[in-house]
Amino acid sequence: MWTTSSTPVLQASVRDQKKLLVENGKLKKDIEQLRTELQDKQRRRTAKALLSPAPPPPPSSSAHTSPVPSPAGETPAPPPSSRDHRERRGMRRRGERKGRPTCDSLFLGAEPRVDVSRLDLRVGRILSVRRHPVAEVMTVQQVEVGEVAPRTVVSKPVGETPLEEGGLVVLLCNVKARKVRGVVSQARLLCCSAPGDCREPLAPPPGSSPGDRITVLNYPGEPDRVLQARDRIWELLQPDLQVDSRGVANYNGHGFEVRGKGLCRAPSLTNAVIG
Repeated sequence: MWTTSSTPVLQASVRDQKKLLVENGKLKKDIEQLRTELQDKQRRRTAKALLSPAPPPPPSSSAHTSPVPSPAGETPAPPPSSRDHRERRGMRRRGERKGRPTCDSLFLGAEPRVDVSRLDLRVGRILSVRRHPVAEVMTVQQVEVGEVAPRTVVSKPVGETPLEEGGLVVLLCNVKARKVRGVVSQARLLCCSAPGDCREPLAPPPGSSPGDRITVLNYPGEPDRVLQARDRIWELLQPDLQVDSRGVANYNGHGFEVRGKGLCRAPSLTNAVIG
């Protein structure tokens, strides 16, 4: 039986869940608006490219024919000099540069790809963990991701699941490096969170190695070299990054996986948001 003392706690949990649902709804509306604006900008760029002038036609080879004799009494025009030839070649080159874009460029620019394949998700191994020198609520990790040197990652505490040396984590590696209270962070540690201030890092499958690529089924493609802040790719994708009822990290219902090794999971949480 429920006691009277547990009733306020239950009501507070229900209020927190309702609040999260309302905030998620607002985020999805904002994301749809941003996606529409991005597509409108791309259409305008494509239309502008289509309206650019076409290059002048190249001179026909039939132009090199024998000269036509001039009428009597007229002085024949002098042959073109080497300077004239150079000027004409320069005009032709300028015309080619101003020509219409190729079909490939139009195709690539017509529909921008906004999905999880643009994220460079990799397995990382924590080499060291220390407190941030200025911000007590943050930690600084050195993480091996299969590169020549480890990456520095600044993150917030992860609740009851502390980061340990030698542990495997999931990193977003193509974010732009930025200073966080004086320390440059070169990647983003992916965690999941649920109501009640519960937060923990995502865990790669057993047998994973530092630098292993994490992909999502049905979303092929190579990630961006660097995610540009103006494109807001992470903000657009984040509402669809979740942990399902089985504890599996997924995008639009498709699990994060390291090929041949398994799925990425939350250590204990279910029905959580990835951020």
